[in-house]
Amino acid sequence: MSTEDRTFKVAVVQAGSQLMNKDGCLNKAVKLIGDAADEGADFILFPEAFISGYPRGLHFGTRVGDRSEDGRKDWLRYWHNSVPMDGQEIEQLAKTADKHGVYLAVGIIERDSEFSGGTLFCTVVYFGPDGSILGKHRKLKPTGSERLVWGEGDGSTLPVFNTPAGRIGGLICWENYMPLARAALYAKGVDIYLAPTADARERWQATLRHIALEGRCFVLGCNQYVTADMYPDDLARPDEVPSPEEDPVCAGGSAIVGPMGDYLVKPVYGKEEILTANLDVSSVFAAKMDFDATGHYNRPDVFQLIVNEKKQNPAEFIND
Repeated sequence: MSTEDRTFKVAVVQAGSQLMNKDGCLNKAVKLIGDAADEGADFILFPEAFISGYPRGLHFGTRVGDRSEDGRKDWLRYWHNSVPMDGQEIEQLAKTADKHGVYLAVGIIERDSEFSGGTLFCTVVYFGPDGSILGKHRKLKPTGSERLVWGEGDGSTLPVFNTPAGRIGGLICWENYMPLARAALYAKGVDIYLAPTADARERWQATLRHIALEGRCFVLGCNQYVTADMYPDDLARPDEVPSPEEDPVCAGGSAIVGPMGDYLVKPVYGKEEILTANLDVSSVFAAKMDFDATGHYNRPDVFQLIVNEKKQNPAEFIND
């Protein structure tokens, strides 16, 4: 069956993390992967920072020019619940993808396991249906106060992967407001564009629909549904934890959009849910008849984009 003829069933998992509980998040992910696979999904997407949580509301005791010891304790707890790429959590996710024969993309808090070990990244890891690790994408620019928590990725993790139903890749949350980052994915021919996020505002929907129209691609928006009881009740800085009166802490808003900007699945708010849709990838090519951002609607004689995909190492060691 050619790519143009293939229908691909995707599942977008809107669910909440158990913040700073790596085992709880992993067990929940494994169950939800099975649930989505039982619905016939070929590809499953989880939200930004699903393992082990988006620390909404927390600032780890930091102020400009000042840090607190209690904040460092909470930060260390967050660090202990992060995921190294060579850890058993990645191995378990790979085995689960293999068990169900699905493509899988999961948002994790990645711990640097190559250099200092002290930096965390907001990362999406991609798995193949045979349990292989296809690759990862590290968030290029953490937004606002996220910069106190996560390091920055570089151009070496901007992948787009070939699948039997087209090319899959994506950006995380407000990276999607970086026009050149989007253009890089379009130039790689992305057909199914992933946009895991922590933004539950209604205006985020305009972003998802714009990307679909601009890229003439399917867009999978995926967010968590989070309540205050998903936070630990014994943090060193309990004053930073949202109160139940603020529930939901994150309302969701996951959605699936077609390449002409129309909803295939409208945004879901206020609950955990698995959204599914059958994608006819031939509609991507039909949509490009009158607009192809890096094809016939491009002017490389006027505008040029250079993407540095070289890995940026903190040190280079030369041995005789």
